[in-house]
Amino acid sequence: MEINLVTKVWSVDNDVENIQSCTQIVDAARLLHAGEAVAFPTETVYGLGANALSNEAVEKIFAAKGRPSDNPLIVHIGERQQLSTVAGEVPEKGQKLMDAFWPGPLTVIVPKNEHVASLVTAGLDSVGVRMPAHPVALALIKQAGVPIAAPSANRSGRPSPTTAAHVLADLDGRVAGIVDGGATGVGVESTVIDVTVEPPVILRPGGITREQLESVIGPVELDPSFEVGAVETPRAPGMKYTHYAPEGELWLVAGSEEQARIKMAELLSQAKIDGQKTGVLATEEWAGYWRDHEAADVVLTVGAQADLEQVAQQLYAVLREFDNQQVQFIVGETFSREGLGMAVMNRLEKAAGGRILSV
Repeated sequence: MEINLVTKVWSVDNDVENIQSCTQIVDAARLLHAGEAVAFPTETVYGLGANALSNEAVEKIFAAKGRPSDNPLIVHIGERQQLSTVAGEVPEKGQKLMDAFWPGPLTVIVPKNEHVASLVTAGLDSVGVRMPAHPVALALIKQAGVPIAAPSANRSGRPSPTTAAHVLADLDGRVAGIVDGGATGVGVESTVIDVTVEPPVILRPGGITREQLESVIGPVELDPSFEVGAVETPRAPGMKYTHYAPEGELWLVAGSEEQARIKMAELLSQAKIDGQKTGVLATEEWAGYWRDHEAADVVLTVGAQADLEQVAQQLYAVLREFDNQQVQFIVGETFSREGLGMAVMNRLEKAAGGRILSV
């Protein structure tokens, strides 16, 4: 379906008083309430929102993104009492997690009710809900007066957007508006946990770690479907299709520092022989080595090995910068899977389409 909209962009100061009543928020909320799709910032990434109670509105999200309709969407709410507009009875462990981590980067899968649009849940009996910890997102949802279904505001498969400029690059002319609230904080999407099963299961690692969840509700399991293509019926966003991918071919290399460097250099050398523009996704610790050896055409730094919060914040922006510089072949380092590292590696593995070498 051809889409040719005039995309309006509003700039909003996160610190402005009475943010819910500022003109930009009121205008954007009016469009959401009228059934249009509008992008907005959260603390994780920018989301593309539409009224979660209207299939007609939600269809505009799928059309704008080019997203398969069998992939469920997360519903964002502005206040706790709004939960009842889309959800049925919430299990006790779900309530405890909401008490502990909302507002914040945690999506809780709970039983749905009859009001939520069927396109949001992709035919499932459950719905994922979260309350974002971003003043612009909360103000917008409250002003709109309806729960907002919102996946990441990018073309399907592309790296998620962490600035309004990323959104505009992907969706200009495809959405009614973009609320620019500056760069996001966490940088990777919310953790998704299913509390309709016992023990609860993490369906997507994200800004809240497994350790944090277990400190509140006890043991939780990891879904085996973190591998690309491992599920036929996804129960949460990011489970079925390749996501977050740059346009260039990305390979990850895991192993000891010396052996990994040797293998990465071999891959880069072969790519250059093949006439490809090459890149390295490097940590601060390794970036100097790659630049000194002139092993690649482009070396981009994603952060320090020990600072996974910084890596998560910068990951998508770095993947997009490879596209900006038209890099065709990329090799990347890997990270510890402890804590936030689980989310970082999940996104990197999907961006690489499963192309991982262990040496």
